[in-house]
Amino acid sequence: MKIICRCEDITEEEIVQKIHEGYHTMEELKRILRVTMGLCQGKGCRRHIAKILSRELGIPLEKIEQPTFRPPTKPIPVSATVDRE
Repeated sequence: MKIICRCEDITEEEIVQKIHEGYHTMEELKRILRVTMGLCQGKGCRRHIAKILSRELGIPLEKIEQPTFRPPTKPIPVSATVDRE
């Protein structure tokens, strides 16, 4: 068992299974498995997942479209946005 997405604890076998079930893009895998949505935002797994998709679907790696990237947000108090002069 080879873990690909450490943040979400997703294995290569799980990714391959979903590809065979019809999820053929990084965006679809992100939505169904939550890969690339952990603390590292895909820095540790994005390339590996693209390679798996490429291999399983017979698509050149450069044709694999990367999912949208949204940096994590952290709540701040409203007072942090107010000028206190």
